[in-house]
This record gives sequence, structure tokens and C-alpha cells, in this order.
Amino acid sequence: MKSDASAPRRGAETGHGKLAWRALHPMLPTVEEFPYTIRVLSDITESNGSSSMATVCGGSLAMMDAGVPLKRPVAGIAMGLILEGKDFAVLSDILGDEDHLGDMDFKVAGTSEGITSLQMDIKVAGITEEIMQVALAQAKDGRAHILGEMAKALDHTREELSAHAPRIETMQIPKDKIREVIGTGGKVIREIVAETGAKVDIDDEGVIKISSSDLTQIEAARQWDPRHRRRARARTIYTGKVASIVDFGAFVTFMPGRTASCTSPRSRTSGSRTSATS
Repeated sequence: MKSDASAPRRGAETGHGKLAWRALHPMLPTVEEFPYTIRVLSDITESNGSSSMATVCGGSLAMMDAGVPLKRPVAGIAMGLILEGKDFAVLSDILGDEDHLGDMDFKVAGTSEGITSLQMDIKVAGITEEIMQVALAQAKDGRAHILGEMAKALDHTREELSAHAPRIETMQIPKDKIREVIGTGGKVIREIVAETGAKVDIDDEGVIKISSSDLTQIEAARQWDPRHRRRARARTIYTGKVASIVDFGAFVTFMPGRTASCTSPRSRTSGSRTSATS
């Protein structure tokens, strides 16, 4: 996550991006719920306020618009302080001059249910408990107002991903079926990829990930799976394709990932014999 307010300010850029990441990260779905890598780019070309809090609000809306199922929308606001002796005034949504000339830059981000991240810079020796209470109360009210404005544009995560976004679907198979899906030397899985156009990955636990920007390709790859897991049944007639011919007969592929050796009647007086091999 990147918030680029000014190219030379690499330290501020990294810090602002990290603050926005901390604000949004608790609301992200689990890997099981959403097995995607998420990258949010926030280009701040010019600002007269908090670019990091703008990144929080914009990042939340962008992910909801992209179909990322956030637990709740997230907003942020920067609070300021003018302190003169025992008198003070807490400012909401401070401008650049108020940040530069004021005594505090207090960023508060979160949802309607609570705070997800905080950051405070102060130019005074310290602040009182009263100032902190007032600042947090004003930040809560400000955050609620901003969330309301955001909801006018988008109040829920879109149910469908963008048509241009790659899609990933997962499925689980028994571990003893992994070899059948992969095939000898990866032959079967390469055939699935070649015929469907989808990308297929399988891990040691039998979790298959099928990815493509085309749903029809994903569905085609999914339809391959039941056939690969199917067991050959005894005394059942299969129609197959001769894969190779050898001295004693031939090898016939009668099911994806399944090849049988067929013995020629001439080589055995008892007639032909067929045995299945993977």
C-alpha cells in the first residue's frame, strides 16, 4: 500500500502507507474467504490535508468497488490542537497550515464499531487526559460523518468482481488423488491448462486453485476434476485410445489419467488380458 504525497519524501510516504495499511488490514477477509493478493495504490498528486487518511477512505472504497469483501468500511480523520496555557481547542480534519502551525497531528482511523489505527505527533511537552478525551470524541463524530458520506457513493462490497479481475476458485480433493490430477510428469495438469486456458495449481494438502479472468475457463477446469478422481471399475467396458503399441500388445488410455495394458490374444493362449495402470 503506497501513499505518494511527494516524491522526495520517502520516509513520509512509507509511514503514511503503513498507517493506512494498519487501518485497513483488520477488515480484510481471510485467505480462505478471498485467496487473492491485494494491492492498493494511492497516488496523492496534491493535498491540503491528511493524505494518509485520504488513502484509508479511498482504499476502503476502492476495495469494496473491486469486490473485496471487507468486514466493514474504514474511514480516517486527522485531528489538530491549538494550546495556549490551560486553554485549548481541538480541530477536526486539519488543513496543511493547521498542521504546520498547530501543536498536534492526531490521526484516527476505524470503522463504525471502533478504532483500527492511531498515530500522534505533538509539538508540546505532552497533552492532558481531557485533551485526549475531547480529541477521541471529536474523531469518532468525524469518522461517523465521513463513513456516512462514503456510504452515499458505495455502502456495501460489490457482489461480483470486476470483469477484468482474475478470479480464483479453490476446491479440495483427497491426498491420495493428487497424483491422478497431476499425472505422470505433470501430463494431466498440463492438459487441463492447455484445453481450458485456466491456470491450475495444487498443493500437498490436495487444495486445487483454479484461476482465470474468464469464468467459463474456470468452470471447464472444474469439470475435469470428477473425471480424474473417478475409479476404474472391474468388469466394466471402456472405450479408449491406443497410447502406444508394444511387443505383448498395447497401452490404452480409457479415462483421463488412466491407462491400461492390453495383452494380444496371440501372445497368450488364454486370450486377451487387460490391467489398469496409472
